[in-house]
Amino acid sequence: MPRLRLTEIFHSLQGESATVGWRTVFVRLTGCPLRCGYCDTTYAFKGGEWWELDAVLAEVAQYQARHVTVTGGEPLAQADCLLLLTALCDAGYVVSLETSGALDIADVDARVVKVMDLKTPSSGEQAKNRYDNIDHLLPHDQVKFVIGDADDYRWSCEQVARFALPQRCEVLFSPVAGQIAAADLADWILRDRLDVRFQLQLHKLLWGNEPGR
Repeated sequence: MPRLRLTEIFHSLQGESATVGWRTVFVRLTGCPLRCGYCDTTYAFKGGEWWELDAVLAEVAQYQARHVTVTGGEPLAQADCLLLLTALCDAGYVVSLETSGALDIADVDARVVKVMDLKTPSSGEQAKNRYDNIDHLLPHDQVKFVIGDADDYRWSCEQVARFALPQRCEVLFSPVAGQIAAADLADWILRDRLDVRFQLQLHKLLWGNEPGR
């Protein structure tokens, strides 16, 4: 039986991505090989408990939600994450995966909405980006840039143009909370007429940095 190390399973509103606002069950897997400077889930780096796949599915079902997000940490650091994603899709959920972009996404079930970061320079993990993952993005997927300053913004614009990302899938630009004024990022997007979606983290506006929300 497949087993996964989990930090938490919780029920909340989706705070990011194209399904923002939808009632969602989050399955947060433990562990991450990256150490981004702006990370807000460092509590998921270690610890956690081992769950069998059937137990995860049973817990998710209790919330009677249509949307499920598998997140971390970095979910793909656990081999059985792929089996979890497929099992959730087979159960009829609208499934999304939040991934750093540092690990191979080629074998992720095609039904899953991949929300993949490209790590900006200020993250400290830019060198970990796997640009070959871009070739595996589908039209329903999303690429996310978390932007901490003007240099991050310029770099992100370069990647959007270099890979023609808006022609592949949806592109998300998010400000690092407390590091850059959200209005500044919004103004830059408008000034440059970018074909990207600006987003704030709804859950932080509602509940701050409270874990499991």
